[in-house]
Amino acid sequence: MKVKTAIVGGIVQSTQGRDRGNFYLIVAIENEIIYVVDGRKRQLATPKKKNIKHLELLPIFHPEIIERIAQGKNENTQIQIAIQNVIEKRKVKNL
Repeated sequence: MKVKTAIVGGIVQSTQGRDRGNFYLIVAIENEIIYVVDGRKRQLATPKKKNIKHLELLPIFHPEIIERIAQGKNENTQIQIAIQNVIEKRKVKNL
């Protein structure tokens, strides 16, 4: 299944730049700019700005994390866990 539109709470993979190959969670969208975090290097306090053309949208969503962020909770650890799960699932598929 191919995702065509970016949704807050979706998981993406960077396809361009120094961070190519890294996975992120979408936390905000403004026109063609998407703000992403990984919970480690890019935490909720300092999201990374990425052009939507430089991201691969994956069919994995975590709206529950976004809900807790909206309530003011620091969810960097949960973001790390969600991204690690995606990485592990992709490794299993590639074996």
